[in-house]
Amino acid sequence: MSDAVTILGDHGGRRAAVLTVEAISFVADLERRFGPRRVELLSRRAERARRWLTGEMPGFLPETREIREADWSVAPPPADLTDRRVEITGPVDRKMMINALNSGARVFMADFEDANSPTWENVIDGQVNLIDAVRGEIELETEEKQYRLDEEVATLVVRPRGLHLREKHFLVEGEAVAASFFDMGLFLFHNARELVDRGSGAYCYLPKLESHLEARLWNDLFTHVEHELSIPTGSIRATVLIETILAAFEMEEILYELREHSAGLNAGRWDYIFSIIKTFRNREDMVLPDRGQITMTVPFMRAYTEQLVRACHRRGAHAIGGMAAFIPNRRDPEVTDRALAAVASDKRREATDGFDGTWVAHPDLVGTAQEEFDAVLGDRPNQVERLREDVDPDGEALLDVRVPGGAITGDGLRLNVSVGIQYIASWLRGTGAAAINDLMEDAATAEISRSQVWQWVHHGARMADGTEVTAGLVREVVAEEIDRLSDRYGADVTDEGRFQEAANLFADVSLADEFPRFLTIPAYDHL
Repeated sequence: MSDAVTILGDHGGRRAAVLTVEAISFVADLERRFGPRRVELLSRRAERARRWLTGEMPGFLPETREIREADWSVAPPPADLTDRRVEITGPVDRKMMINALNSGARVFMADFEDANSPTWENVIDGQVNLIDAVRGEIELETEEKQYRLDEEVATLVVRPRGLHLREKHFLVEGEAVAASFFDMGLFLFHNARELVDRGSGAYCYLPKLESHLEARLWNDLFTHVEHELSIPTGSIRATVLIETILAAFEMEEILYELREHSAGLNAGRWDYIFSIIKTFRNREDMVLPDRGQITMTVPFMRAYTEQLVRACHRRGAHAIGGMAAFIPNRRDPEVTDRALAAVASDKRREATDGFDGTWVAHPDLVGTAQEEFDAVLGDRPNQVERLREDVDPDGEALLDVRVPGGAITGDGLRLNVSVGIQYIASWLRGTGAAAINDLMEDAATAEISRSQVWQWVHHGARMADGTEVTAGLVREVVAEEIDRLSDRYGADVTDEGRFQEAANLFADVSLADEFPRFLTIPAYDHL
């Protein structure tokens, strides 16, 4: 172990093959080279956030007008990312990875971010699983079943944690390393050359970017890694999740910065709603109604997705649609039938709008999503040639957050509290993708839950029946939901399941005077 690097988590057994001397040095070098720029960019985020909180509104950047008006394209996609009509997502848990790779989806996104609780065990064992998956050697035997890869599997894509997070178990010169550099660095060090030798490449999703300058940082990191590992330029490809309102104003610039390394953009719908609430939380005229009423067909969400397709196809890049989070309920066929019909409608809209692929959270949804994209694509691998010239870049439409007929209700408040508590409890127990009310909830939906509550309390919003949403009312609902969970699962289960701890944390981030930037930052101290 280098004197400059300290590892606080267990790194014996298979983990030693991940944290080799060479791999440790590689990650530490990324932190030293790119860490200062990351800190500067986070400071820039904070400075811009202050502008929006004082009434200024974002827009398309005048200083990058030439990029938007110039004629350029991203690099053509590699062969195994040409057809992405259905992508499945999930945490880096060994069984879930095998099932996802075998699901029939074209792409599997192995997630270190919103679908993963970043315990040291989850993070490092996830890297072990990636090494085995890349080499086709991942398998698992339980008392009930043996899990092995099929002959044909999905193309692997990895999502690291966001730039705002740190990995507290890996210190460089006494400071916790950027979690994104840790996750991506270990994945690339161990697997990039192997993937290239197998005729593929090292593919990733980049979460929560807020500007093209952050994309530039990643592009420079990829160029450096390709040189260090002696792999061809463009071996690393990144799809950027457009899940912040600020990134929505810089979509073409983000593609431009990543030209040789770009694999397109994704409409990260849940984080996008969270970003709208967070960015404009001080504006009373931008208070949103119940989460369930903010569908993909409301005007501002429709504008966001259509402009994303236009930006991507104008530059020869893939546009990937949003998440279908439903989990089939085999005990209730009627619930499943209604949900599958809704999933089909959602995917039909995406396919007809011009998206080249979409996301699902469960293997049973792959067929439904694929049917809708097959109906539009036919034998074509994508529809990048559909330029959507009927769509104009419209900043006012992106900022028009009115929801026709929308209202805040008691049921909506209670759902936010219940989902928030249950998800945080699951996250604290080490599970970052939690099945709640027949939906696969992750950190993004928990962020919506707590940020909506904060916004409603902060503005003294009134529900449809005239009741004001106050801190006292929220605390009453939190206490009632804990009682309901205790009745449902038993007091012993809720105590051991960390539900009260989760309820306290939910109340803290929902009722704080100052809005916590991310739920996962204070929650990380509880792991």
